[in-house]
Amino acid sequence: MHPTHPTLAFIGGGNMASAILGGLRRAGRPAEAFVVIEPQATQRERLATDFGIQALAAPTPALAQAALVVWAVKPQLFAQAAAPAAPWLAQALQLSVMAGIRSEAIAQASGSERVVRAMPNTPALIGQGIAGLYARAAVSELERAEVEAVLAPTGRSLWVEREDDLDAVTAISGSGPAYFFYFCEAMVQAGLDLGLHETQARELALATCGGAAALALQSADSLAMLRERVTSKGGTTHAALESLRADGVGEALQRAVRAAASRAAELGKA
Repeated sequence: MHPTHPTLAFIGGGNMASAILGGLRRAGRPAEAFVVIEPQATQRERLATDFGIQALAAPTPALAQAALVVWAVKPQLFAQAAAPAAPWLAQALQLSVMAGIRSEAIAQASGSERVVRAMPNTPALIGQGIAGLYARAAVSELERAEVEAVLAPTGRSLWVEREDDLDAVTAISGSGPAYFFYFCEAMVQAGLDLGLHETQARELALATCGGAAALALQSADSLAMLRERVTSKGGTTHAALESLRADGVGEALQRAVRAAASRAAELGKA
């Protein structure tokens, strides 16, 4: 039987909310289970068209029916979005997919200590994401499992025990797709410089990187061992890796990840 009241409420209806909503709808959750608060009219229309769900311009008492509230607004809009919604949120489990906003701020704004923070990434849009999760002490094991079920259609998830660890998650997987695209852009440009057509270089770069990641995920071997199997002394791969080492690429990437983690920590304190 379909519920007569929404059981999942979304504050914000942008890309990440749409990824979660779409996955849950494909998994069989009925449209009546959802309500989305989204001030932009065009996005409300898109949500209604794509998922058949109720999308409202502003919070209403219907939010009080929700057992789970998903915070999916831009971090800088959190305070503005929370103020009108707060009267109806205290009984719900809170799940945030906002970068940087600490769980204490969400607990204070919602009136609920049952807060889970998630740091997803953009491959969630095609069900290939990974999200780092942190739960405050008031969240039960059953509620952790509920959060995992809500996020499952977007990809994998893993729990961290310290909230500060989400800054590292942000730096590695949250921002990581941009590092990957940057690396692939350079590979494509090298292919062009060597005489390939752009479509050829792009397909070669993306298929190679995607295949290598799939191989590593299915292998029990270390990344170093997998790398060594491709590398023959004096061969082409060895020449490329020696060039990367000479340019300090590994150290540069580590510095970049640390810079992202430091910025994530700064945003959380703002």
